[in-house]
Amino acid sequence: MDKQKAMVLAAGLGTRLRPLTDLISKPMAPIVNKPVMEHIIELLKKHGYSDIVCNLHYYPEAIKNHFGEGQKWGLNIVYSFEESLMGTAGGVKNVEGFFENSTFLVISGDALTDIDLSAVLAYHRQKGGIATLVLTEVEEPSQFGVVIADKELKITGFQEKPLPGEEKSNLANSGIYIFEADIFKYIPEKTFYDFGKNVFPDLLEKQIPYYGFIHNQYWNDVGNLDEYQKGNFDALEGKVKVNIPGKQIREGVWVGKNCRIQEEVVIIPPVCIGNNCTIKKGAKLFGPIILGDNTIVDERAVLYRGIKWGSGYIGKDASLIGAIIGFNTRIKDKASVLEKAVIGSKSIIGDGIIIHPSVKIMSNEIIK
Repeated sequence: MDKQKAMVLAAGLGTRLRPLTDLISKPMAPIVNKPVMEHIIELLKKHGYSDIVCNLHYYPEAIKNHFGEGQKWGLNIVYSFEESLMGTAGGVKNVEGFFENSTFLVISGDALTDIDLSAVLAYHRQKGGIATLVLTEVEEPSQFGVVIADKELKITGFQEKPLPGEEKSNLANSGIYIFEADIFKYIPEKTFYDFGKNVFPDLLEKQIPYYGFIHNQYWNDVGNLDEYQKGNFDALEGKVKVNIPGKQIREGVWVGKNCRIQEEVVIIPPVCIGNNCTIKKGAKLFGPIILGDNTIVDERAVLYRGIKWGSGYIGKDASLIGAIIGFNTRIKDKASVLEKAVIGSKSIIGDGIIIHPSVKIMSNEIIK
């Protein structure tokens, strides 16, 4: 059996997730306390992919330091650094030699999914096209690039973010592809080149057949802050099959190593608490809640439907309601962070400060 090879696209900037991605790249944004890309790596491993190449550009060291050469997952991971972005296809062309003329998979490192990649490969082999695109049925095609296909699921056209009512399809391109090595003939070297904008329309023009695979599993492109929150909560609620870190101490409650939970703490699931966390007397956690490693929740703090990345703390009598907080951020005593507010990393919200709904605060800010 040949080694199965895959490429994880991890060079994006994640601008729509700012301020969360001010200091990290989008593939490192955590979903239930694990970088979203780690869930993709685990999915590749589950489906027999052993050799993986990742392209990097923005904050590349964080990705390299976390995944290393892949030993922790029993994989072989190598990297391709892009000084300037090459586009989805240009980035793949850059590592053509890695694939040694074999059939290979390309997948985004910053989407959340549990798609059956083995079924996609079997379908690709059965269809015999140069490429297979994984397609997701979506409710609002205007948010996505949609793909038009015939009865045989042979792809016949594309629409980029069609206006409501003008869409010719509700099938979104999921950014997961299987290619034959012949695809490299259609990608120029050392040029910014994109699958969606360049390669796929070119194949249509040249009448080279390729196909769509419609899946019925979970897929979320984590494209904006609302989707990021939804992806976290869906993982906690079991709507997407991922490995949640920590020990499940009761239905819907996961707790990491070396945590101290004092008396009179109320925990209503689903809740995921990272390693080395302290939750002090009288604090209340109403799920869905995700607390990253090394977080301190002080006495009587109230958390409801929130995500708090690792380190930093939430002070006495503070409240976090439907908000997302970056790493190493401190919410001081009696401060409140309200619905859909997002606070970047390494910031400080002073005593008694109220951060109103939907307010965004960049990283490294002090509000007092």
